Amino acid sequence: MRLLHKRKQIFDEDPMGLLTDIFTWWNGSTIGTRFFTRRHGKRVGEDSFGNVYYRNNDDTRRWVLYRDLAESSSVTPDWHGWLHYTFDAPPTEEQLKRWHWEADAKMNMTGTDEAYRPAGSMLNPSPASVPETKSYTAWTPN
Repeated sequence: MRLLHKRKQIFDEDPMGLLTDIFTWWNGSTIGTRFFTRRHGKRVGEDSFGNVYYRNNDDTRRWVLYRDLAESSSVTPDWHGWLHYTFDAPPTEEQLKRWHWEADAKMNMTGTDEAYRPAGSMLNPSPASVPETKSYTAWTPN
């Protein structure tokens, strides 16, 4: 009954929702990954972006279920180290030492409204921020 309700809910929101879950990986995780996680996964923790991290019982596999799109830049440095076996203990058990000059983790903003657009680029609409250039004289060899 629960699965039927979930299936109805998916189709009510988006008619392609179930098919998207089955056949695409870039929208989060496939239905196969969700079944594997449900059977073998032990939840380890969650990061500031809402991604959830899992491992199996003997800790030979570690993986992440992304909150939204499968975007690897949304994995914070401490969780990245844990996923790649750089650290044995997950960040929920042992915090990574942070330096005073380190900035908070931020996803890759390329392709979004928050992407970096330097002054003078075609995507930066404010020409006032472009410094005035002086006349240019081309160099010619003698």
